[in-house]
Amino acid sequence: MADWKGRLGVLYSTNPDYQYEIESEAEAELLAPAAQRLRVMLDRRNRGGKEVTVVTGFVGPDENLKTLGKQLKQRCGVGGSTKDGEILIQGDKRDQILRLLLDMGYKQTKRQG
Repeated sequence: MADWKGRLGVLYSTNPDYQYEIESEAEAELLAPAAQRLRVMLDRRNRGGKEVTVVTGFVGPDENLKTLGKQLKQRCGVGGSTKDGEILIQGDKRDQILRLLLDMGYKQTKRQG
């Protein structure tokens, strides 16, 4: 099986020295907590009527987003996940998450939803 997925549209080259180069995505630099503009909101759409607290606006590598999500889940005592640059926390935990983020050094965030 040929490795053609990462060749950026080039299937064949007549140049024997041609190297297939794959551009890697640049990781977003981690901003300091005080520079982050996180939004905390409640979401019920497409969730079978269940409430989920969503934290959006995080700027930084996925590892740091997952770490923050894990901390919030542990301190709230609930489950959740991180995906697509968002932290999803089960239930309506907006007030608790807002207090935790402020304690961690994040700026006052606007509450939506």
